[in-house]
Amino acid sequence: MRPVRYRLEIRLATGDVGRRVVIRWRRPAGNDGEETADVLGVLEAADAVSFKVRKASGELVTIPRNRALAGKTVPAVPRKHRQPGSGAEGVTPGRSG
Repeated sequence: MRPVRYRLEIRLATGDVGRRVVIRWRRPAGNDGEETADVLGVLEAADAVSFKVRKASGELVTIPRNRALAGKTVPAVPRKHRQPGSGAEGVTPGRSG
């Protein structure tokens, strides 16, 4: 069996600002090294120099374009739906059965 190879490409542009994205990049690590990391969040800015991604935690991550390995838009976070019959319907707060 041959190993599967993945092609890394950056499929992001200024038109993707405001959309949810994931970017894989080489970030600085201890001892003058690097490590590969993924950043998931909303793309706030994209230009010839960098990408700016706002993570769910509120942290703004600036990724130099020359350190980005791959990037793409991803679907929005799925909304949690209450399933019918979950027991929450028809219950008045403060009252039992």
